[in-house]
Amino acid sequence: MTQQAAIDLFRNALTTTFWLSLPLLVLGFVVGVVVSIAQAITSMQDASFGAVPRLWAFFVGLLLFLPWITLRLVAYTIALFSDFSRYAH
Repeated sequence: MTQQAAIDLFRNALTTTFWLSLPLLVLGFVVGVVVSIAQAITSMQDASFGAVPRLWAFFVGLLLFLPWITLRLVAYTIALFSDFSRYAH
C-alpha cells in the first residue's frame, strides 16, 4: 500500500465518520440550546432538567437516523471491499 493510498483510506474513513455523526450532533446541539434557553427563562438550574431531554433527543434521533446510517455504512463497506486490491499490494 502506498502512502497516498493510506492517506486516502484514512481520509475517507474520517469523512464517513463525520457525515454519519453530524445529524446526531446537530440534534444534540439544537436540543441543548432549547433546553438552555428554557432553563434561563424559568431560572431552573437542575442538572437532570438539562441532561434528560438531550439523552432522549439522542435516543430518538438514533432511532430515526439508524436506517440512513446503516445504508451509508453498507455503501462505505462495499466501496472499501470492492477496491480492496488497491490496498492489498
